[in-house]
Amino acid sequence: MNTMVNSALKSWVSRAGWLALCLWLTGCAVDAQRDDARYEAVAAEIRQHYEQILPDLPVDDRRHYAQRLYRLTGETRYLPLNRDYGDRLVTELREDITGLDRPGTVAARAKASVTDYPERTAKQRRRKKMLAEWPEVAYAKGLAFRLTQASYHGLLNETDLPEYRRGLRYLARVDFRAFVTDPEVIEVYAAQVANLVYYLHELGVADLREASIEAFRAHYPPERDATLSRASYRNKIYGMTHFVIAASDYYQRPVGPGEFDWILDYFAGHLERILAETKADIYTEVGISFLLAGRETDPAVRRLRDALLAAYDPEARMVPAEDGGLDPAYGEHRNVLAIMLLDWPERLYPGPDLGTH
Repeated sequence: MNTMVNSALKSWVSRAGWLALCLWLTGCAVDAQRDDARYEAVAAEIRQHYEQILPDLPVDDRRHYAQRLYRLTGETRYLPLNRDYGDRLVTELREDITGLDRPGTVAARAKASVTDYPERTAKQRRRKKMLAEWPEVAYAKGLAFRLTQASYHGLLNETDLPEYRRGLRYLARVDFRAFVTDPEVIEVYAAQVANLVYYLHELGVADLREASIEAFRAHYPPERDATLSRASYRNKIYGMTHFVIAASDYYQRPVGPGEFDWILDYFAGHLERILAETKADIYTEVGISFLLAGRETDPAVRRLRDALLAAYDPEARMVPAEDGGLDPAYGEHRNVLAIMLLDWPERLYPGPDLGTH
């Protein structure tokens, strides 16, 4: 009899445990759905706000916003602003390429790239001082950016950009390897280094990705973390996000599975410091890095989304600056990133292709 009672009791406990597990899982699913609804609602509020004021934003901010929203949604209403950008880009690049053969033009542009670099903040002043040591790279990296944008938009062809290969040949003569592996450059310019090596790879000029990552990891090993200033730690985290983002061709496609686990595993293991010592622009890109790698279910994503919601100002309908500032132009980068992190799509849209070929 005791055996029968024990067996029945174990069976009941087993069924009760299974029922409790089912109820817990159901509760988790309901909580996740509720969170997703909150995230999407805030993303929609930010998007509505920015689309109302979009005509009043500076032209570069309009381009940045429309480019990201097209890649996020594929909606044709963002095409006119992208086409406007394509027209400006072609005009700038034709002048760039023509000037490559004019004596003294590259030297003058290199000097101007340093002289005209802003110096409003301490970070900008550090970067300007560093770039003064690399004046030709200061110009050439801008040319690489513009040519890469042309490539992304289907404009890097003989119809839209006659003799564009002259620009590529010029870039091939610049010593980018020394720049992207220099510790003093990495210390103040890590994200821009990550961008640059992927631009050069996209253009077929040079593949410096592995060399730059090795140099970055040598400069910023985990054991150095305890000695890093807040500025240096931010530079490190921002640089790490940009290796992932640049590898996606700026939100045009996911990155390869496992390609950046060394970065994402670091983020997951140091999330509290990242949230405490960086700012919304940076930790939002940390979250987007997980999404680009297909790791949306990682607990870090929910934690970062919740942090963004906590920072959100519902009256202003935007995420404020670190100092509480609500200038919508200054905050465009931060807030379009917020839209992306809070309402990530099932697929990304490359381009848009604006070419006439």
